[in-house]
Amino acid sequence: MVSPIFTIDFQAMASRCEIRLAAASGAEARALAEPALEEVRRIEAKYSRYRTDSIVSRINAAAGVSAVACDEETLALLEYADAVYRSSGGRFDITSGVLRKVWDFRMGTVPSPQSLERLLPLVGWQQVRREGGSVMLSRAGMELDFGGFGKEYAVDRAAEILTAQGVQHGYVNLGGDMRFLGPRPDGGEWSIGIQHPRDPRATVASVPFSRGALATSGDYERFFEADGRRYCHILDPRSGMPVSYWRSVSVVSPMAIAAGSCSTTAMLLERDGLDFLEQSGLSFLTIDQDGRIFRR
Repeated sequence: MVSPIFTIDFQAMASRCEIRLAAASGAEARALAEPALEEVRRIEAKYSRYRTDSIVSRINAAAGVSAVACDEETLALLEYADAVYRSSGGRFDITSGVLRKVWDFRMGTVPSPQSLERLLPLVGWQQVRREGGSVMLSRAGMELDFGGFGKEYAVDRAAEILTAQGVQHGYVNLGGDMRFLGPRPDGGEWSIGIQHPRDPRATVASVPFSRGALATSGDYERFFEADGRRYCHILDPRSGMPVSYWRSVSVVSPMAIAAGSCSTTAMLLERDGLDFLEQSGLSFLTIDQDGRIFRR
């Protein structure tokens, strides 16, 4: 007998999330999902820039003053941030979150060049000092922001916890970043639609999955338009201005954290993003500002 599929919906990391899995009953599905939900909540609390007690907030509060001791998990994520910074040619920079101080996508106003110039000296991963088990931001006012890969890291951790409990059919979906644990209970693949970047009710493609991860970055997630131009939340750390070449980039990888950082890096590299994706060896689907689709 094929087990039914249950969906556990929840909110996390400012996103609509779900865990879908096969189980004998709704109660069993909830019991299996709960440790994964707790792990997502733990990661959100630990690395949220909005919580004063998070490790990220403690590091940011000590910027220019002192180093902060970090645990192994945080040090590993900082090492990953360093690797992505280098592989992206410095475009993927987790110190660039400080630019949100002048970019308000709810108000929809373009910051002045002067306000950006004041913040740009605070952007630069090369100014982050990592020695032993501690990290220090060398300038007062600098900030770290794990938002570039924190959600994808949580997806992977949740998936690993479910797998350790024996879940073989289902997936984790945190705001569109997904990790698949195995096929449907009947052996069929999951069919996942890639959202149309200009029509939230439509998809541009359907991708079959049994295992692996999918992540999408785009200019439609948080944006505003002013004087006929779209300004999205993905900011070039060199200029402080939003990227504008791609409407969306979707990447398939064994792990969500890799898929997410690759899709964001491609957005940040703009025209060069296609070469980056082709060299990565991963499957992808991109849509440029003219609506042209490139895929592999």
